[in-house]
Amino acid sequence: MTARRPPALMLQGTGSDVGKSLLTAGLARAFTRRGLSVRPFKPQNMSNNAAVTPDGGEIGRAQALQARAARVPLSVHMNPVLLKPETDRRAQVVVQGRALAPAEAADYQALKARLLGSVLESFAHLEAEADLVLVEGAGSPAEINLRAGDIANMGFARRAGVPVVLVGDIDRGGVIAALVGTKTVIDPADAAQIRGFIVNKFRGDVRLFDGGLTAITERTGWPSFGVVPWFRDVGLLPAEDAVTLERPIPQAERPLRIAVPMLSRIANFDDLDPLKAEEDVAVIFTPPGQPLPRDVDLILIPGSKATLADLAFLRAQGWDVDIIAHYRQGGAVFGICGGYQMLGRRVHDPAGIEGVQGSQPGLGLLDVETTLAGDKILRPVSGTSVTGTPLYGYEIHIGRTQGPDTARPLLTLPHGPEGAQSADGSVGGCYLHGLFASDAYRAEFLAQFRPERRAALGFEARVESVLDGLADHLETHLDLDGLWAVAQTRGGA
Repeated sequence: MTARRPPALMLQGTGSDVGKSLLTAGLARAFTRRGLSVRPFKPQNMSNNAAVTPDGGEIGRAQALQARAARVPLSVHMNPVLLKPETDRRAQVVVQGRALAPAEAADYQALKARLLGSVLESFAHLEAEADLVLVEGAGSPAEINLRAGDIANMGFARRAGVPVVLVGDIDRGGVIAALVGTKTVIDPADAAQIRGFIVNKFRGDVRLFDGGLTAITERTGWPSFGVVPWFRDVGLLPAEDAVTLERPIPQAERPLRIAVPMLSRIANFDDLDPLKAEEDVAVIFTPPGQPLPRDVDLILIPGSKATLADLAFLRAQGWDVDIIAHYRQGGAVFGICGGYQMLGRRVHDPAGIEGVQGSQPGLGLLDVETTLAGDKILRPVSGTSVTGTPLYGYEIHIGRTQGPDTARPLLTLPHGPEGAQSADGSVGGCYLHGLFASDAYRAEFLAQFRPERRAALGFEARVESVLDGLADHLETHLDLDGLWAVAQTRGGA
């Protein structure tokens, strides 16, 4: 007798950035509200935006948001393979929350076959505790040059017997060709794994696309599960892909201005989401090739996956000159994690952890030095500012920072004081990611620049509200009953 396996559904896309992550999050909240125990899963992710799990592992931030939508704790099994790019051709490979040695792109293709076992093990762990597992693919199954050894899309779906729904993005144009073309180029057995499609990011009257739905179904044999109109609050949820920083949401003129250099290996940039959410704060991401704006209250240097490489990149853009000039004119500078390391006198990498042994001078605005050595620190933490204001966040870094300015810490954490501050108080930094999500601390931080301001934003409550709004949106525009029925069609074990 064939054993029944728990329901599961996989969203794959006609390309990257078609909205798979947010659709998965919205579906997780919608099905959770229907009383199901839901778990998100992404076999392989590539991102330098990582979240720390309670047991000290790391997964992609998208899976962290999806877990939040499902109202369940984070688990390393939700994203068993995480690739964190260090250069254009090399990435750190994280398996079930733990970092392996970096791998070149060509080497990783050979490594994938060995990783499939970890992927299936993690999936089995989740399905054992869930009524429904929602799986997010990576990139597109139409990338048939990557099909051999695939663990991110059809390679996983067919091995685990998970039915697939294909997502197309109409906002970028050519969605009919993208959906029909996917059916044309993929293996017939892969195409048989697809049970229908979703058209995402529609603007205007959806009835105008009725003919398009018919054309897609006639050419593919796949039914439509709905057309999802553009979700206007999409920018209020954390984004995982740095490509979103290249399409900034226009901001009205706001009195408190923060400039952020877009480092080449920028990491955990969702640290800035709570600041962007404040109605009186403008967060200005400055792309390569442009100077940092002068009329700002603060320059904030974000995290980086490759501190030494991004320190060189920062200098190549001339941003070091802009930062020093801003400081000399009385402006404030703040760094988080890699940005904090860059603010010191030197950064040392004696073992070549980031690729090449050596050291570089930092910006010299903090009297500290950093040595990249030891095990990676991965831990969620709660603590206070030095004034006693409660806060929370997480650490995810390699490196130890020491020097006279650490005698003026910014935070008090369970394991001791954290961060450093210059003698004049205008330059500071720390390793704690996510600290601006703490409403009281964010208010205290911003009051340095506008003492008269009164913060009223509840950031975490707003994220919850937006997730509920996204679930409502999908309930209205998708056939959730049909998707649930597909999820129950998994083959026997």
